[in-house]
Amino acid sequence: MKYSVLGILSLVLTCHLAAPAQAVKSGKKTPDKPTHKKTLTATPPVSEPATASVIVPSWLPPTAPTQPSATIVTDLLDTKLDVRFDWAKQWLFGTATITARPHFYPQNQLVLDARGFDVKSVRVLTGNKEKNLTYTYDKRKLSITLDRQYTRTEPYQVRITYVAKPNELQTSGSAAITSDKGLYFINPLGTDKKKPKQLWTQGETEANAAWFPTIDKPNQRMTQEIAMTVDAQFKTLSNGLLISSKKNSDGTRTDIWKQTLPAAPYLTMMAVGDFAVISDTWRGKPVEYYVSPRFQSTAKEVFGRTPEMMEFFSKKLGVDFPWEKYAQVAVYDFVSGAMENTTAVTIRQEETQLDRRQLLDRNADDVIAHELFHHWFGDYVTSESWSNLPLNEAFADYSEYLWAEHKYGPDAAAFIQQQKLGQYLDEAQSKREPLVRYQYTDREDMFDAHSYQKGGRVLHMLRKYVGDEAFFTALNRYLTQNKFSAGEIAELRMAFEDVTGEDLMWFFDQWFLKRGHPELRITHSYTNGQVALRVKQIQDSTFSPIYRLPITVTMWVNNQPTEHRILVTKADQTFSIAATQRPNLVKFDAEAQLLAEVEEERTQEELLYQYYHARNYLQKYEAINLLHNKIADLAVSSMMRNALADEFWGVRQAALQSLRRYKGPEGNAVRKDIQRLAVEDKKSQVRATALTTLSSFQNEDFGSAYTAALNDSSYLVLGSAIDALAKAPTVASRERISALQTTSNPTLLVALSNYYSLNGTADQYDWFIRRVNDVSEDDLYTYLQNFGTLMLRMPPIEREKGIQRLETLARTHPRYEARLGAYKGLSLLTASTPTLKATLQDIKAKEKDQRLTSIYSLLQ
Repeated sequence: MKYSVLGILSLVLTCHLAAPAQAVKSGKKTPDKPTHKKTLTATPPVSEPATASVIVPSWLPPTAPTQPSATIVTDLLDTKLDVRFDWAKQWLFGTATITARPHFYPQNQLVLDARGFDVKSVRVLTGNKEKNLTYTYDKRKLSITLDRQYTRTEPYQVRITYVAKPNELQTSGSAAITSDKGLYFINPLGTDKKKPKQLWTQGETEANAAWFPTIDKPNQRMTQEIAMTVDAQFKTLSNGLLISSKKNSDGTRTDIWKQTLPAAPYLTMMAVGDFAVISDTWRGKPVEYYVSPRFQSTAKEVFGRTPEMMEFFSKKLGVDFPWEKYAQVAVYDFVSGAMENTTAVTIRQEETQLDRRQLLDRNADDVIAHELFHHWFGDYVTSESWSNLPLNEAFADYSEYLWAEHKYGPDAAAFIQQQKLGQYLDEAQSKREPLVRYQYTDREDMFDAHSYQKGGRVLHMLRKYVGDEAFFTALNRYLTQNKFSAGEIAELRMAFEDVTGEDLMWFFDQWFLKRGHPELRITHSYTNGQVALRVKQIQDSTFSPIYRLPITVTMWVNNQPTEHRILVTKADQTFSIAATQRPNLVKFDAEAQLLAEVEEERTQEELLYQYYHARNYLQKYEAINLLHNKIADLAVSSMMRNALADEFWGVRQAALQSLRRYKGPEGNAVRKDIQRLAVEDKKSQVRATALTTLSSFQNEDFGSAYTAALNDSSYLVLGSAIDALAKAPTVASRERISALQTTSNPTLLVALSNYYSLNGTADQYDWFIRRVNDVSEDDLYTYLQNFGTLMLRMPPIEREKGIQRLETLARTHPRYEARLGAYKGLSLLTASTPTLKATLQDIKAKEKDQRLTSIYSLLQ
């Protein structure tokens, strides 16, 4: 499972209430700096009674109930479904034939999850005969009395005829998965000309029981067969292979999909729609990409590295991709970023349906790698409970690093490492939980930056500690020993212990089973041939551990680096390292592999030395970031100009960000360098950042550069040019920008909304209302606030239509980010429209999403 919006992490989980320039989508390579800050403590007793001597941190969550793994009473063995659809009513008519057996103890009852069905009949199959069974049903659990008692050696079959009505369910959602109704009809009547008619399912966590009866727990496994009857013009997709396709006399077609290898029920899927199917292959196995027909020409550019990824991961893990085929389908209005359904991944179309101009700015490698890697970690071996979700998601998250390292080099991987560490540290300001947590209020709480980003960084540390050979050998052992079964964290630990011969309880305990992370203060001094390196752990040790940290310290003497391995085990510890003379630089954790907040004392000269002798992107970035406030110094500004020519685009971009509002020496030369990058840099992210940096120089005219950038082939650059012109519009650009009003590109729509929020007229008032349905759900948060800003300049009597639209969205939009954007857009207007205060209070009072009610309270 892939997050739908990584910007959620900073928007909600840390309660950053200022509107971002643009939400960061999963899979998008927008290179923002991490925004983590030092964690503060607060006094309210959040989870445990506070005593006079204990200050309870604000990030300590309330005590939650223990959530054990589901007790296995019955083993699912196989599920056969025969389904057809009523698009007008958005119903599914189904027959489910379930093969099961008692797990250990004899049973005369079968209890299935089945949400909101009309159950028509329940029968047991014995030979060629069917016999009606008695049952009770409370719209959530179907309890069937079997015809006799069965033992664990006696499989039996039950056939259930039912109607699923997902739109009549009471549903809920989370930051990662916004709805749990299981089955979704998109544009079912074909009335929306901007969307295709589609049907798809989404099972994680336990939502597949909304469209077929099952035991909807991750520690079950079953083979399956699904017969789908659909209108003849539609393509279908499901798990496994298409074994039959038959035209029916009524103009429909029945496709039968069969998966012969067992997988957890939440990984079952269906998709129906007017798809173009692009065929590929890997070692003779079919690899397919399902997209809307208008994206057929670029599908291979987006998905075409999939076979290479399959080969890379198969060799790296020593376990060949085990499933019958691999397909990926892009769908509209998907309720998450993507989902690792076995052999048939579902991805929201915004992630992968890209035209050639969009491909200049980004690819979808991260989401493709993420969901593919799940086919080992999550599908082949499945976490036995949602408490153990990092066994699925941490590995999938780390696969993005592994693929980038392999395909694009160590700097590209380090860039991912930096972003993901920042995302976790942002969340850690308001939430700190163990990675593997057996206490939570809602299983959806597990889908956070702990299970994903922190988990991926913990795996990276484990890799660095044991070494590459041991790391991948241990992963091979874990996979082969637990294949086609459910696993828990102890089994991963034992695989690593078996390979390395070391008791690794200390590592797994502090990183997987304890909350928090190290907060370190590093100082060093040199006296009489010895470097004294002092390491202080300053995290709140009442609620977080004192960590055991094996760390490499790199010391440069006479421009020669030497590495020294130290083991930090105490809250305050000093290490002595011999040195023939005062070192040029002493660098703690030079590879930046540690998941921690680190304050490392270094002089300006040491940081400059670090930059010029850096071995990787992160060392250069750190020097640039820590010296940005010394930019007036000639040596520092020279370093920044040097960074503008670095081979890795992330370094060039970091330097540009540090040169905003530059007032240092050689100002004209620096500005010319920035203008050159805005035009000539081969990376669109760098060109876009250069434009943003130019726009930071107040009272300076770079209008010609912005107008020229309107011709750039990149949407990202074009959007940055529009944002720059929003602050300083020119006569020459107005007509050019007006010509873009009909764009369908999400980057440009947000940029235009920003431009018109500052420079628009009554004409753009109607444009905002007209285009709101065209804005991607990820971007509505920003777009709706920009609409509110525009309305500040409209006479109050003319705002009614816009206010009504914002109010409707604030009350009813399914995405909470959009509701928040509409709420904040309305709140901008309260000074001139006092009656809106009562409206906002009513919206707040009726809001059921706790994330929003918390934010609304802070906005008052």
